[in-house]
Amino acid sequence: MGANTYLKDEEREILESATVGIAGAGGLGSNCAAHLVRAGLKRLVIADFDVVSPSNLNRQFFFRDQLGLKKVDALSENLRRIEPDLDLVLHDVRLTPVNARPTFENCQIIVEALDSADAKSMLLGALLPLGKPIVSASGLAGWGRSRTIGQRRIGKNLILIGDTTSDIRNGLAPVSPRVGIAAAMEANAVVALLLNKEI
Repeated sequence: MGANTYLKDEEREILESATVGIAGAGGLGSNCAAHLVRAGLKRLVIADFDVVSPSNLNRQFFFRDQLGLKKVDALSENLRRIEPDLDLVLHDVRLTPVNARPTFENCQIIVEALDSADAKSMLLGALLPLGKPIVSASGLAGWGRSRTIGQRRIGKNLILIGDTTSDIRNGLAPVSPRVGIAAAMEANAVVALLLNKEI
């Protein structure tokens, strides 16, 4: 309840009744989810097929004693340590063009937090026709250059976070500071959309 004490009653009601989907529970998705819960959201739909590995601990919201656990289960455990009273729908699946839409069809906003450009493109292709806002990220690897991480709206329903160029394929490591900035910006955009504030 700590985060909610800073909210107006109407803001609290909007955030607590919203359902937000998160596609991917890695560096972006796990940290974005934590920010959303701290901001007052209580209903999340989270999809990821992977398990927590040692290479994840440099940037993802997991801990060493969770190595080998499914990411959706470990993330659920960690989010409930922030706020026990959560309504979490967990999908231990690899998202595909077939299952992406039914996975997130009941969400008001979807956060794209997948790793590869192909997976991102697949998800956007599957979900943009739903006409719901999608907050996506591209270009967040490496160090420094914080001011290059921006936010822009593409069309009516897509908000893109990142610098769109510094991905892992360019030989840059995915490390906590820049990944964390992008995850926080994704969460911030979601909250702003729900509260009808400037993005």
